[in-house]
Amino acid sequence: LLNRLVTDPALAETAVIINEFGEIGLDHLLVRPISDGIVLLQSGCLCCTMRGDLVEALEQLLRDLDNGRATFRRVILETTGLADPAPVLQTAMAHPYLVMRYRLDGVIAVVDAVNGDATLDAHLESVKQAAVADRIVLSKTDLVDTPERQQARERLTARLRALNPAAPILDAAADEA
Repeated sequence: LLNRLVTDPALAETAVIINEFGEIGLDHLLVRPISDGIVLLQSGCLCCTMRGDLVEALEQLLRDLDNGRATFRRVILETTGLADPAPVLQTAMAHPYLVMRYRLDGVIAVVDAVNGDATLDAHLESVKQAAVADRIVLSKTDLVDTPERQQARERLTARLRALNPAAPILDAAADEA
């Protein structure tokens, strides 16, 4: 999904911050390079302990923009599925300098259509992500190929609608995202 988004002409001039969870960073290798617009946060979960790194990355992007070393009009922050959205949103909406230079445009939660129910059961963070999202994108819907999986997808969709009735639920495989 992120690869498709950053190659869309409507999202030209987009910087991407990728949060990496784990000792060896791989996510930035999976995203198609877009010049020098990718920043990798290597230290793990974007929670309270990461907010300093996030602020530093956003400020560095602004310094690069102001000094002509970067050109961007928007920033996409890609978090892990393990990130609690509250501290990230708090940082984006309340940091005195960042709110003067950035505007939060939206939150997108990507939910695996096959494993989403189990993820929501196992990880409170995923429930929070779906609950605060402006839109929810179902991934792996192309793998919903049996009546049982179709019923599971319908249950998942109903659960997501109950968590966040205002968010549209989009199908990534159908290019709705």
